[in-house]
Amino acid sequence: MEQWISENIDKMEAVAREGICDRCLGRMFGKLSTGMTNDIRGSMIRDALKENGADVPAPDECPLCDDVFDSLDIFAEAVAEKVVDVESDNFLVGCRVDPAMLKMEKDIIERHNLDRFESIKTELNREIGKVALPMIHRPVEFKNPQCVACVDVRFADVTLDLSPVFIKGRYTKLSREIPQTIWPCRMCHGKGCPRCNGTGKMYQTSVQEIIGDIALEMCQGNEHFFHGMGREDIDALCLGEGRPFVLEISQPKRRDIDLDELEMLANQSDLAHYHGLQFTERAEVQRTKTATPSKTYRVTVKADSKVNKERVVEVALSFKNVHLNQRTPKRVEHRRADLVRDREILWVEAEVTGEDTFNLTLETESGTYVKEFVSGDDGRCTPSFSEALGVQCYVQTLDVIAINNEGMK
Repeated sequence: MEQWISENIDKMEAVAREGICDRCLGRMFGKLSTGMTNDIRGSMIRDALKENGADVPAPDECPLCDDVFDSLDIFAEAVAEKVVDVESDNFLVGCRVDPAMLKMEKDIIERHNLDRFESIKTELNREIGKVALPMIHRPVEFKNPQCVACVDVRFADVTLDLSPVFIKGRYTKLSREIPQTIWPCRMCHGKGCPRCNGTGKMYQTSVQEIIGDIALEMCQGNEHFFHGMGREDIDALCLGEGRPFVLEISQPKRRDIDLDELEMLANQSDLAHYHGLQFTERAEVQRTKTATPSKTYRVTVKADSKVNKERVVEVALSFKNVHLNQRTPKRVEHRRADLVRDREILWVEAEVTGEDTFNLTLETESGTYVKEFVSGDDGRCTPSFSEALGVQCYVQTLDVIAINNEGMK
């Protein structure tokens, strides 16, 4: 008699008397031996019990698995039919089983204090996958599968969970009238109302939608998500090399899309342009969203009265590596926590263009509110350019001209 059986013979007899089939009996001790299937393991245990004087025959119908393994071919064919209809480099099988089956399994395990068992779900996943593999011609991937086929074994119904497609690149925003991402209507919160003409949106398009809608159709996916390395105000342009972003397409039936074609189609818009598109991994989303590069801006400023050219230049040069205390601006306090943030102005250059107008070019720490640095926001930002100049000033236009993050080019 095999040693692993002889050492556990009493517990095996008690489990066999639960009236379960060879496969379920073998599975309850599945991690005690290797190199055999659970049904062979169970048959060996039953033969050993008989030799030991305990004749516990297998039942005609198993109350635990309900003979679900007799339908492996049906499940595998259902999996293959679904998986071959989508693009993926690999696949994995999962399953849903009757909760009553899981409860019975759990009760047996706890009643006999079993600790070397294999769950019925694990065995079903493996065995369905083995039968389906020759029909699908793709490798099985356990760690990061692109396609998970989940079989509800009660109905032989298969649903697919497809890992998202991630595309990184940079965009330039050429309009002062669109946001970076989809902006739900404030009145109806996306449901559709007279305010938004039933669209559910505050703005009819966005940097996200221009490229996302095209990519969604190409991938035959369900939804798109946009992850930018920060964002600019709606009325600001983003120029130069542009802002890094990652576009995420959920549940894509097609993965290997032509990124050159996507870029060409998206760039037909005169509102935003895109370049440097590449496929990437999920980790790039977190890296993009948590990056804190400094940014370079160009702003046109109007003062409440005439300004002295030399004084404007002098004030600009004085803001070198200067820290600001910026309380959450009035214009965003309805959606941001009321905090005082420490932000740094790295440098400022000025060019006077009229009696009461001038341009500023400046580099700031990530997260700096540039409009409020110029205006002072009624004392909520100190020091400010207006305070230092002694004349109230306001930003007329603002452009992001560089995201200073060379590694993202």
